[in-house]
Amino acid sequence: MMDTATATRIIQSMDYERGRKGAPEGFPALPDIPGARYVDPAFLKLERDRMWDRAWLYAGHADQLPEPGSWFLATNPGAPILVVRDLKGEIRAFYNTCQHRGAPLVAEESGQSRGFVCAYHGWSYTLEGKLTAVRDKRDFVDLDFSCRSLVSVRCERIGNLIFVNQDPEAEPLLDHIGPMAAEFAQYDFDKLRLVDSRSYDVDCNVKVLLDAFLEVYHIKSIHQKTVDRFLDHRGMVITLWPKGHSRMITPNSRPDWKDPGTIGMPRIASVTEVPANNNVSYMIYPNFVMPPSDSGVPLLQFWPLGDTRCRVVSTWIGPDHDAENPHPLWEQRIKNWERILYEDLQFAPQIQASLQSKGFRGMPLNYQERRIYHWHEELDRRIGLNQVPPEARVDQVLDGTQWIES
Repeated sequence: MMDTATATRIIQSMDYERGRKGAPEGFPALPDIPGARYVDPAFLKLERDRMWDRAWLYAGHADQLPEPGSWFLATNPGAPILVVRDLKGEIRAFYNTCQHRGAPLVAEESGQSRGFVCAYHGWSYTLEGKLTAVRDKRDFVDLDFSCRSLVSVRCERIGNLIFVNQDPEAEPLLDHIGPMAAEFAQYDFDKLRLVDSRSYDVDCNVKVLLDAFLEVYHIKSIHQKTVDRFLDHRGMVITLWPKGHSRMITPNSRPDWKDPGTIGMPRIASVTEVPANNNVSYMIYPNFVMPPSDSGVPLLQFWPLGDTRCRVVSTWIGPDHDAENPHPLWEQRIKNWERILYEDLQFAPQIQASLQSKGFRGMPLNYQERRIYHWHEELDRRIGLNQVPPEARVDQVLDGTQWIES
């Protein structure tokens, strides 16, 4: 929950941001982000191996597992991960990899069953991942079933939101997101239902699009006919949290403005004043961006598909949603949202082409763009500061300073 003291501080900060004539006193000059971090294959491999494969990543919504035995296949995290609701109702995750010769257990995107049978040689597993039967058992010498269970993947939840992590030693999810966990309570994530989800594949490095959703510096150029009409980017307030997480709150241009496309929709009654009347956007590091409202919550994820290709997944969840009889405003609301998304996506392939030219050497970031710099600092910490090549390294100028709020 966002307490009164925090809300008051945010409102005061908005007034300060609108009125300032320069960067705040003491804010450091941000060194350029080296261009190699967007185009160098060796650096991008470090990023993939040491950050993406060890991060908490959104896998899906509990509504995708409506009954015991329901399962879906999450492929965006890189390795194919099987997410399943077992017969006791617990949600688990496993690599989609048979322990005989590595064949996939499932080939479809989703389904329901009482267990899994490998289509290659017939090895059988329970929904809890235990090996129960093998074909021609007599031909195996001393095969210990207890040592041949499916390999589990860390799987934890924020309400109905399911996250996975391929690092078995990873910090628990709610501990990892720190102060966000308390704020998230107001959104009743355990009650919000899945409304819609769609994907967009784009020819650019994943960070090209991630960067765009960590600032509002671009809205007067890209979003002139949409969000720039009601957002006051000069009053935007940023909070940087440890471990790369952050929050951005952008006030409306008019304090009494309400999105006309949401009037009459069901509301999340517990949402507090600041999120209800401003535009809040949370970042769970590295790729989960969530700008919630009191009438519905979009969930954005940005996934690398290669060095120069990525996928954006846009998911909506909302209160009192009936999938069989959705509120009539949802269709237009999602169309409006998609229009804004396309404004960001349309230039990404051209930006990627420019990044790969000799004209791109690095990025000088300003105070408004400090979430991007914070993101890159955390990336180097996760890779290992002594493992990042000097020509690609980001100086740790924000970490451990007054600009990070614990």
